Amino acid sequence: MSEDRFDAHPDIKPFSFHVSDTTLKDIRTRVANYPWHEMPDDGGWDYGTNLDYLRELCAYWVSDFDWRAQEDRINGFAQFKAQVEGIDLHFIYEQGSGPKPMPLMISHGWPGSVAEFHKLIAPLAHPERFGGDVEDAFTVIAPSLPGFAFSGRPSRPYGPRKMADVINSLMTRTLGFDSYVAQGGDWGAAICSWLGYEHAPACSAIHINALMARHPDGPQTPAEVAWAAQFDNDQIMEEGYRSIQATRPQTLSYAMMDSPVGIAAWLLEKFRSWSDVHGDNIETVYSKDELLTNIMIYVATKSFNTASWIYYGRREEGGRILSPEGARVEVPTGCAVFPAEFLTWPPRSYVDRIYNVQHWSEMPRGGHFAAMEEPDLLLADIRTFARGLRGYGS
Repeated sequence: MSEDRFDAHPDIKPFSFHVSDTTLKDIRTRVANYPWHEMPDDGGWDYGTNLDYLRELCAYWVSDFDWRAQEDRINGFAQFKAQVEGIDLHFIYEQGSGPKPMPLMISHGWPGSVAEFHKLIAPLAHPERFGGDVEDAFTVIAPSLPGFAFSGRPSRPYGPRKMADVINSLMTRTLGFDSYVAQGGDWGAAICSWLGYEHAPACSAIHINALMARHPDGPQTPAEVAWAAQFDNDQIMEEGYRSIQATRPQTLSYAMMDSPVGIAAWLLEKFRSWSDVHGDNIETVYSKDELLTNIMIYVATKSFNTASWIYYGRREEGGRILSPEGARVEVPTGCAVFPAEFLTWPPRSYVDRIYNVQHWSEMPRGGHFAAMEEPDLLLADIRTFARGLRGYGS
């Protein structure tokens, strides 16, 4: 299928994003005039986002950050919007090379956006341009989740299960694919899990780089019990944001919608603590431009509030368990296990009870935002998994 086919779909419209000069000026003014206040000198990142680093980033934001260059890069991808299940859904569509590119839906999470995939989309779609084999090509579809960034918001919070319904409709009804593979981390991994569980055979396989699901019977082996205890302990200092966004996101939003610096602080903390950084230096993994591009997407689209709704939605949907009866995701599943993932993976024995795991890779480095942190490792793993699905090589 080529993009030309969209001409026959009156509900699919080309899209590009442009922030007005007035809005850019207002954002810069708010950042420049932020009323800085003091934190303990020895706080580092222990109390939250580091004051000295945030001041440094904001100075760069005001004086040196070139949003127009980042906007042009985003708009360099073919983007569209379509009405899908009542949502004005945004998606990047990159037609793959060669005669048989495999349809691949890639999905982001929070606090990310489709900007996470800027190093991944072209190599996935056009491997021959990057020293690879055209037979590994994918047609890549990267939607902005409902309520996030360039997509419209639902009338009330959607969790990952409902978002999977929307994305499956995009892939099958709107775009007309008979089958497709789904890949994701963070909330994207939860959405992929629901796609594989409830939308097979259209969703024919999934590849995840985070474990968002749980088995109703809990841990069984000593190793699994040890993992569960350590996981709960590790999450104590990460629960604050999650609890707020799952219970009172509207209250949080009043402050955030009025403060670009507040949004930056809220998101930066996660990119620092969830990534495979060296020490406390977030820029050993991300550049200021990468961080600010993602922050600006939240600020300029005024989507901080509705993006946080997914936590509320999951709580209403019942949490992390796919099947109270313990049924598995039976489509072939690939797992890319990155060592600095803050949602620490359990032993494979536990994962095997939730998914039909056909591919398991333990990575040498990398954390939660794999598509940004280690795009080459993630790319190679997706290709290897897909080769098994295509029926050749490894």
